[in-house]
Amino acid sequence: MSGKDYLFTSESVTEGHPDKICDRISDEVLDAVLRQDKTSRVACETFITVGMVIVGGEITTKAKIDVQDIVRRAVKDIGYTDHRFGFDYDTCSVLNAIGTQSPDISQGVDSGGAGDQGLMVGYACRETKELMPMPIMLAQNLARKLADVRKRNILLYLGPDGKSQVTLEYKNGQPHRADTIVISTQHTEEILDKTGKKISKKSRAEIIENVILPVVPKKMIDKNTKFLVNPTGKFVVGGPQSDTGMTGRKIIVDTYGGTTPHGGGAFSGKDPTKVDRSATYMARYVAKNVVAAGLADICTLQLAYAIGVAEPVSVMVDTSGTGKIPDTQIAKLIRKHFNLTPRGIIKHLDLRRPIYAITAAYGHFGRTEKTFTWEKTDKANELKKDA
Repeated sequence: MSGKDYLFTSESVTEGHPDKICDRISDEVLDAVLRQDKTSRVACETFITVGMVIVGGEITTKAKIDVQDIVRRAVKDIGYTDHRFGFDYDTCSVLNAIGTQSPDISQGVDSGGAGDQGLMVGYACRETKELMPMPIMLAQNLARKLADVRKRNILLYLGPDGKSQVTLEYKNGQPHRADTIVISTQHTEEILDKTGKKISKKSRAEIIENVILPVVPKKMIDKNTKFLVNPTGKFVVGGPQSDTGMTGRKIIVDTYGGTTPHGGGAFSGKDPTKVDRSATYMARYVAKNVVAAGLADICTLQLAYAIGVAEPVSVMVDTSGTGKIPDTQIAKLIRKHFNLTPRGIIKHLDLRRPIYAITAAYGHFGRTEKTFTWEKTDKANELKKDA
């Protein structure tokens, strides 16, 4: 889309969204297992609905964990501690339906091969300091801010469930202005107006002041920017009371907000032998280092694996015409400087640590926390010199 004028939209959700509750629980189970047994094989899936959490999947481990306790602590930390929001950590039912991994898969993984076939995509660009697309970064930061003002009791009426959406206008392929900002947040009935059908003007203004304006850069806002706060009117019934949730249903939110293709595999609840997760992290790491090295302003990297085979079956680079050297040459540099086998990825990014619960909300990429090793640009100088 470089060189064109267009509108582009990305969305995010808060940690209290039903799908994100499930991602968090699955990753909390993964972390709990890895704390006791770093070589565990985990594929944990969670389903949530009115008053119930079901945790299933396949886990092979020496660890002993209490799934009931893990679920309740996660739901409590997210904020479902008040019956007014239709779901409560203390009274919900928890069903444990976890089995063990197939030995047919294990024999291929034990030898260093990929845990599944599939394609993974990494991306980086110069739109933000994090080398991420601006729409998804703003959407993630808005969702995080919404949770922050709730947890800090700045806006007492907010509930855990919420969504953000950002539409930016691009000029010549670059973010120019914010066209539309959407915030939909669960809330108590106390902020409804006299009709009882929508939130009050005062509450709308408070959400704009405390959530939107601190996040969206002033230079991106003009007189024509539209702020849509709870555009349906009210959002009292939310969370698992209003919608089921499942692990892995927010993969575009988790990555680049639709700016680039997605490999299709979800992340949460999967140990790093699953290339759906680890190779996607590596693809982001490689793409970010390519851009940081100045080899391109935009880099899309596709990796593909066959189950039980260590080396990727393909490495594809697309710099959207911004590359300083040919894309095929960049691909050769990547194969030279990065170990793209599952074992190499796990070792280089140090992925056998219990670091995954923090990834379950607000994006897996563009993060600044030290545990996000795939966000480092420590290979940039090396790539630049060799190029």
